[in-house]
Amino acid sequence: MTKERLISLDVFRGFTILLMTIVNNPGNWDTVYPPLLHSDWNGCTPTDLVFPFFIFIMGVAVSFAMPTKTFDSTTFNKIMVRSLRMFCLGVFFNFFGKIQLFGLEGIPLLIGRLAITIGVGYALMGNFSLKNKTYLMLSILGAYVFLAFSGIEAYHDVRLPGVLQRIGIVYFVITLLYLKTTQKTQLIVASTILLGYWGIMTLVPVPGIGLANLEKGTNLASWMDGVLLKDHVWAVTKTWDPEGILSTIPAIASGIIGLLTGQLLNRPLPKIEIAKKMGIAGISLILVALLWSIAFPLNKSLWTSSFVLYTSGLAILSLILFYYVIDIANYKKWTKLFLIWGVNPMIVFFFTEIIPQGLEMIQFQNPEIPSEQINLQNYLYSFWIAPFFNNPMTASLAGALIYVTIWSFILGLFYKHKLIFKV
Repeated sequence: MTKERLISLDVFRGFTILLMTIVNNPGNWDTVYPPLLHSDWNGCTPTDLVFPFFIFIMGVAVSFAMPTKTFDSTTFNKIMVRSLRMFCLGVFFNFFGKIQLFGLEGIPLLIGRLAITIGVGYALMGNFSLKNKTYLMLSILGAYVFLAFSGIEAYHDVRLPGVLQRIGIVYFVITLLYLKTTQKTQLIVASTILLGYWGIMTLVPVPGIGLANLEKGTNLASWMDGVLLKDHVWAVTKTWDPEGILSTIPAIASGIIGLLTGQLLNRPLPKIEIAKKMGIAGISLILVALLWSIAFPLNKSLWTSSFVLYTSGLAILSLILFYYVIDIANYKKWTKLFLIWGVNPMIVFFFTEIIPQGLEMIQFQNPEIPSEQINLQNYLYSFWIAPFFNNPMTASLAGALIYVTIWSFILGLFYKHKLIFKV
């Protein structure tokens, strides 16, 4: 049994996914407005809010998806399979650009990669029986493990962590907590995680480096990624991962705060009373976060405890705004754009990671420099978008907005025909 959808939550999810698509797909990464970039290290930009907002929203949604809290072996299997399907989708993004097929190159290789993408996407998002979902997911997961650790050169450094991988892990943990524990226990677990993570990161010495620290590349989370993941980390850092192992633990607390918020929204209270309680909670979390950040700075890459509280507080206040306008004031006419994004997040997650990689593989002669090659993505931006703008940052933003417009049209068709893709 599922509870009736909360429109404000779908709209908030749609807003978050839309923002994610904008910040992840600028026309030119070298000319981006600062708010649309992640903080270099400590701090929190609007872009840094996207990922924790989505985890918070997922936590809220759990209590609406399973209001009766029924738990048995079948329920556990469904939760596990859904979590691992998300994990496998995320890992595929990292494999896509490394797939080799019989020595193919260029367009033939791209066609082969896209064919595999369609197959994997269907296997992980198709609506099959639980048994078939399990077999397909385990087969794909097994293939990943084999390729990553087989010694095959093309895959020896494929990245294993990522956004969807972390979301899948958090979903698994918080859903079991929701079904098997009370709200008091959930609060205790979240508090223990945040305090424990603070202690571990600031007190435990880093092997081979020395005293505990929170610096880039030398902290305990970075060391753990290097030891356990070795070469299978983000290519930009080469030695640690922003979605690494240790920093995934406090992300569970972000999901639990969303879980607690969802249960508050489900309480039989007047909506305005619920909004007031959420407001108090949101403001309190932000104030505590700002005080805590003096000793444990806001940091997305480390997913610090202060970052958890700060972003969760802002997520609660953002949800209140949508909740008041849509569910209390009943003003819904403007919501269509965000709804079409909010009900189909997985298809967006999947293909917005694949499409740019595919466009980069299509290369041809540069019209301005015949001796050089240019890929299709750079060509479209350089010759069809950038010439119309004097400010390169505005041109880069325009590229992202055009991409969002195309996706809005596609998602609108899915919404019209009631096509919803789930893991």
